[in-house]
Amino acid sequence: MRVPAHACMHSGKGPFSARVLLAAFKITCLLLQPAAKKKKERAQMKDIDPGTQYQYGDLNIVMTGHDMTLVEHYAEYVHKLCNRMDVRVEESYAMPTKTMEVMVQEEQGNKLALDAVLTTHQRIVQIRGLRATFAPVLLEILQTNQPEGVHLLVKEHTAEDFQVRLKARPELEELLAQMG
Repeated sequence: MRVPAHACMHSGKGPFSARVLLAAFKITCLLLQPAAKKKKERAQMKDIDPGTQYQYGDLNIVMTGHDMTLVEHYAEYVHKLCNRMDVRVEESYAMPTKTMEVMVQEEQGNKLALDAVLTTHQRIVQIRGLRATFAPVLLEILQTNQPEGVHLLVKEHTAEDFQVRLKARPELEELLAQMG
């Protein structure tokens, strides 16, 4: 004998009991609630550590390439490797993708024709406090595992590196120049 669904709801038994329905309602309400919007903090430049005689200060490990997935995975590998080797990772971020159009001049004329569009992807892992005795070991590991087509650069972090990350706002700069 089959029991009707409305009978199960009131008896507290079965798949549609009041507790189950109440729990489902609460979960639905939580999912439908708008998330509390956090105010976006403006990026503040941290003090640049110049380092000492025995350890480097702030260093940027810059990875550049045309294949986004390759660059992403290598950046993830570098980040995890630094964490495993007790090298402090300050931050890891992506720079905006750069696009370059390659034009070819026709043999018979002066017209240029679009041949290819190259996109360059860049990821940066910023580290701090790399010991001078450990640096050659880390760099050897990074170069050994560097994928083909990914360019690797390790350089000191500067104030210009921080400024490049910020979005240029020419309208705002123009208004500030007119006011001042």
